[in-house]
Amino acid sequence: MMFWKGLSAATLVVSGLAAYPACALDLKETPGLDASLPPVSERVPSEPLVVDLSGRGRTIGSHGGNLDTLIGRAKDVRLINVWGYARLVGYNEKLELVPDILESVEVEEGRIFTLNTREGHKWSDGAPFGAEDLRYYFEDVALNEELNPSGLPPFLTVDGKGPKFEVLSETAVRYSWEGPNPLFLGELAKSRPPFIYRPAHYLKQFHEKYGDPAFIETAAAEVKARSWAPLHNKKDDMYDAQNPDLPSLQPWVRKSNNSDQRFVLERNPFYHRVDSSGQQLPYIDNVIMTVADKKLIGAKTQAGESDLQARNLSFSDITVLKQGEASQGYTTALWANAKGSEIAILPNLTVKDPDWRELLRDKRFRHALSLGIDRVMINRTLFFGLGKAGNDTVLSASPLYKAEYLTKWATYDPDKANALLDEIGLTERNGEGIRLMANGKPLEIIIETSGEASVQEDALELVGETWKEIGVKLYVKPSQRDILRERSITGELVMSVWWGIENGIPTSEMPPSDFAPVSGEVLSWHSWGDYHETGGEGGEKPDWAPAERLMELYNAWLRSSSSEERSKIWTEMLDITAEETVRIGLVSEVPQPVVINGVKNVPLTAIYGWDPGSHFGIYRMDEFYLEDKARR
Repeated sequence: MMFWKGLSAATLVVSGLAAYPACALDLKETPGLDASLPPVSERVPSEPLVVDLSGRGRTIGSHGGNLDTLIGRAKDVRLINVWGYARLVGYNEKLELVPDILESVEVEEGRIFTLNTREGHKWSDGAPFGAEDLRYYFEDVALNEELNPSGLPPFLTVDGKGPKFEVLSETAVRYSWEGPNPLFLGELAKSRPPFIYRPAHYLKQFHEKYGDPAFIETAAAEVKARSWAPLHNKKDDMYDAQNPDLPSLQPWVRKSNNSDQRFVLERNPFYHRVDSSGQQLPYIDNVIMTVADKKLIGAKTQAGESDLQARNLSFSDITVLKQGEASQGYTTALWANAKGSEIAILPNLTVKDPDWRELLRDKRFRHALSLGIDRVMINRTLFFGLGKAGNDTVLSASPLYKAEYLTKWATYDPDKANALLDEIGLTERNGEGIRLMANGKPLEIIIETSGEASVQEDALELVGETWKEIGVKLYVKPSQRDILRERSITGELVMSVWWGIENGIPTSEMPPSDFAPVSGEVLSWHSWGDYHETGGEGGEKPDWAPAERLMELYNAWLRSSSSEERSKIWTEMLDITAEETVRIGLVSEVPQPVVINGVKNVPLTAIYGWDPGSHFGIYRMDEFYLEDKARR
């Protein structure tokens, strides 16, 4: 029986997942599998994960066929490990964490986690999966200084200390920390998870502790590795899908390495999920990823060359895609983008220039800039009014959402904006009507872009038109991602445009890292984020009251032991972000086109996001099936 301390049985039933002994199911063989494989009753765990499709409005499918999709670069083959979304624990469509690869999880005091694997579960090569694979990762990989010189990752530490790790049985392990660790389970459910398990039976041959030295020396020479550690790391490729010999627990696995333009990902015959009729998932035999020019993927999709496509499609492709529906027989579904905003203007609060630093940290200035933007006009002009005008914040699909988060200081009000700028003292103007800063220079803002999304530059042109009304001159400076990062690091960047927060649909159980200065990657506050990431050795300690409070709250979340505590922390952080206009979002929930060509069980209405979401992942791509297998 599935067990999750703190979650009711009803919650688990609603998720559409259940566990039944394999003997209680009428298990059916998958047509076309290698006849030398053991029978399905020996391939699935003794208690496989049984999915209730009808309970979620889906239909029971049938096996077979190849699903074609297009990718913009060869390295995107790794997306098969994102879309497949087999995780120790994972999010369901309601953003609840539920056991998946694991049979159950027991949590005590928010700090003791007992993970129970499924008896009889096997890797894709048929070898047993269990506690030894989790032990191998923790003791022989994570704690090995040659394989992992940076030490345990943050989600495995509390106050800088790692857990006590215990193997309880062949199918159970326990992690115990001295204090609560709310990061742990959520990290395991990410689109790119840490994979705290490894196929020990395969990797041990490359480990100095277990492998034959002569074999390791020869294998290292073959891949030009200097020693056993880089050899092991090269073979230990759980995410990138570059090692076809590495066993996997995902629904589809890469078995060959003979092309860098067309990748065939084959069914995992030992996958742990089955439907209620006894059919082992996934339904689809092979996922075929073909590399194409990113600029041509929209046209190729319209021509019927993809069965399921969202990657490398954008809002601007919708019109063309809709035009091809009748001739190609596909459907263009419009999923809501999970980012907090499609476009966000980011004032750099740690800019080096003292005049700009003082002005950008004055919330009246940020409010004035936000009030001086006609978001409704931008939404109508660029997105046909299909998005939502407002801030870069949590979306309506998040249980943390409040309507005021979207609208606070985000309605078009040039009179109020002008009054705020006057209140600051920016009352003098030059002959062109542009206000003068305290240092006498015209109030001219250069907003730098990555050059990766033309819609951002289009939006800035529209922003510039209305900022003129409040005496602010906007210059758009196309650049490159790496240059933007470098200028952020040096403090020369004054303002930039980027996509909104990655996770616009958080729950209280997800870390509020988008809303606190904890990452040097964020262009709004590189120096503060760098200070946090380096433990005070780099960057600058936050010296702005809202940032200091956001860090206090973030650290409180890391120490929290209850959902109620975490909800209060999230609410205050979102309140601060809305009141301070830390980011100037423009339009959110802009539709993401998803082309569905003869694939069943794909939702027409959904959220398209990376974390949480894994693109198709939380909608369980292993449950998708092909309507007409003959043409595939």
